[in-house]
Amino acid sequence: MKFAITGMAALLAGTTPLLAGGIERAPQSLGILFEEGNYAELSFGAVDPTVEGTDVAGFDLGDVAQGYGFAGLGYKHQFTPSLSGAIIVEQPFGADIRYPLPPEGSPVLGGTKVVVNSVTYTALARYKFMNNFSVHGGIRASRADGGLTLEGAGYQATRGYNLDIDDEWGAGYVIGAAYEIPDIAGRISLTYNSPIEHDFQMTESGGPLPIAFTGDYTVKTPRSWTLEGQTGIAADTLLFGSVRWVKWSEFVVDNFLFPIVSPIGDIPLVEVEDTTTYTLGVGRNFNDNWAGSVSFLYEPSEGDTVSPLAPTNGRKAITLAAIYTMDKFKITTGINYTKLGGSDLGIGATGAKTEVATVDDSHAWGVGVRIGYSF
Repeated sequence: MKFAITGMAALLAGTTPLLAGGIERAPQSLGILFEEGNYAELSFGAVDPTVEGTDVAGFDLGDVAQGYGFAGLGYKHQFTPSLSGAIIVEQPFGADIRYPLPPEGSPVLGGTKVVVNSVTYTALARYKFMNNFSVHGGIRASRADGGLTLEGAGYQATRGYNLDIDDEWGAGYVIGAAYEIPDIAGRISLTYNSPIEHDFQMTESGGPLPIAFTGDYTVKTPRSWTLEGQTGIAADTLLFGSVRWVKWSEFVVDNFLFPIVSPIGDIPLVEVEDTTTYTLGVGRNFNDNWAGSVSFLYEPSEGDTVSPLAPTNGRKAITLAAIYTMDKFKITTGINYTKLGGSDLGIGATGAKTEVATVDDSHAWGVGVRIGYSF
């Protein structure tokens, strides 16, 4: 059975904005390891999110989520029938949230913004045993930078606070295992991504700070577990899906000012709930050249109130994809629609947040293309 859609889920997830789950934009799939022979790929696309709502004074927030593009590449080499390796370059983490100033935006949050940029490099190896089991693992290095500004009446004592985070490298590891049933194109894999620690130099200024403070502080991108599976269910028809859990609660930004100690509890700069994301899809070969798929994604909302710096909570998505195979080339295109969950935005200590706005009209469109070459 020849399934052109094997490995498709990695591209499709890349076309989906993960605004509901911290600052993750791609799920760091290792699907390239399961391509046949030597293989190289290039992927790119764009996402256009719309996140709108109103503040507690009744003013429109404006569209606070900015569009973004993404690109990635990967190379997999088959050293022996049992041993293969891969290199992946991608942009799994990022954020661009900007609250417009009045009159287009809100006096409660207008001027608040957060920007995060990152590039991740992963080197992997996979060893396949004779009994269809395999193990995979490797190292992952990430370079990231960012910054934020807190503005508007909602931030009260911290209004005017600025934080600049310099470019820094961090490193972690990946480890996992898989089992395959070739006769039915069956595979199940489980992968663990470790936290990655960045020792950033941060500069804080404005707000309650009389002068600028610069210091070195550690920030972790979160650990995650990803369970992926696929199986043939009829001639030329494949069922695939995944479950992904990300421990966003360990993504904490501590520095000179934050967390602020208060009588009702410490006030963090960033606070994000853990997320679990479910994906289920079906793909079909139409002929020797064309295949297509449809997949659905569900991420339940977590917690009652979220930070204005991550202003959505939960999501539902549908993705349509088509794959054209010609000789050694495989071109995958996908289009995605995501309905982002509404939420109350709150500022303050954990468990005692003051509501400052409500987001109730949020969605995103994404498109992606992947060009693969086997040799």
